[in-house]
Amino acid sequence: MPIGEDKRSGVSGGVTAVTSTVGNGVGGLLGTVGDVTGAAGRGLGDTVTGVTGSYGKPAGDALHSLGDGVEGGTNKIARGVEDAGKGKKGW
Repeated sequence: MPIGEDKRSGVSGGVTAVTSTVGNGVGGLLGTVGDVTGAAGRGLGDTVTGVTGSYGKPAGDALHSLGDGVEGGTNKIARGVEDAGKGKKGW
């Protein structure tokens, strides 16, 4: 966000620009980690199910669901960090 678009000026505008940049960077990184971890969990779960068949399906399904949960939770945190960097309140 360019400083000129912010209604704040001087130090306040500069701090907002820096926190926005840091928030976007950290939020993006967390989102990437969550996506990769989620995909790995789903892949591992599908592999366990594929290798063990119906015997390992409960464990494979659990890993798959765990991957989905980690991805969803991390993405919510990432969005919150990005919003906080922009000065938005999530509550």
